[in-house]
Amino acid sequence: MPARLELVNVNADLTWEPDILAGFEAAPLQQATLVRAQRVPGQPKGVILHVHGFNDYFFQDHLAEVLIDAGYVFYAVDLRAAGRSERPELIPHYVGNLREHAEDLAEASQVIRELHPDLPLVVHAHSTGGLTASLWAHAYRNAAGSKEGPDGLILNSPFFEIPGSVFARVGAAVTGPTLGRIRPMTALKPGPSIYATAQHVDQGGRWQFDRGLKRTDGLSTRLGWLRTVRLAQARVDRGLDIHAPVLLAVSGASSHNDPELLDSTDSVLDVRAIAARADKLGNDVTLSKIDGAVHDLALSDTEPRELYFAAIIDWLDHKLETR
Repeated sequence: MPARLELVNVNADLTWEPDILAGFEAAPLQQATLVRAQRVPGQPKGVILHVHGFNDYFFQDHLAEVLIDAGYVFYAVDLRAAGRSERPELIPHYVGNLREHAEDLAEASQVIRELHPDLPLVVHAHSTGGLTASLWAHAYRNAAGSKEGPDGLILNSPFFEIPGSVFARVGAAVTGPTLGRIRPMTALKPGPSIYATAQHVDQGGRWQFDRGLKRTDGLSTRLGWLRTVRLAQARVDRGLDIHAPVLLAVSGASSHNDPELLDSTDSVLDVRAIAARADKLGNDVTLSKIDGAVHDLALSDTEPRELYFAAIIDWLDHKLETR
């Protein structure tokens, strides 16, 4: 990813319409969709921009409510080909380079800067969104004075490594970069998302979401997408230099779709592999492990979810107060 992302026609004068979530409104960007909470704190301390992961979109209104109550203006972005930004001519969630999603993130942040020029901006990014946001923050590491980069970065179970055995990781490393370049549109057959299924209220979970936007039956992974993810993960492994403070948050443990552990562990990624990369991100990284949490920490059971929210708010208040 280059040191800077060039944007065109970035304009905060957007057309806002009622969102699919009550209490929110949405506006189209060039290829993504910006969402904002209509309720704002009286004396805001800063702005939070939420970024979703693969096979996901913004529906976590409870996260927004907690952060608004804590004094933060809340925005979210559905990246191109994802969620509110899906289009018939696009392959859902497919990009041939994470730079494309980084451009969406850069555009969203620039619009927010125009709308709230005096407030610090912190990005809250989950899973693949956390991988993209980390590279974006690194790209803008020398841009603090220009207000293009983030003032803080919260990584919620970022996708820093392909999960599975050593054999599976080696296979992904070979298959992704090699065949991903030659046959980028080749799709790996999806299986049902046991994790997403367990989260949905219709299956006894606690969350309501659109299963046409967060697919419980799974979503095909294209080799071109896998290649760009592996290249991005390799860049993290070489070490980043994010100048903004980082909160890296993970579950206390991982499991592999064990039905008895689906609601108390990260059943998608290896939390130890994520935590091991904390010292590769920058000089101001706080690692937080939330026992009993699931892959999206904000969707965990009550106790670990509240622990996660408390960790976020404590970190925000401390880091933004001393910035």
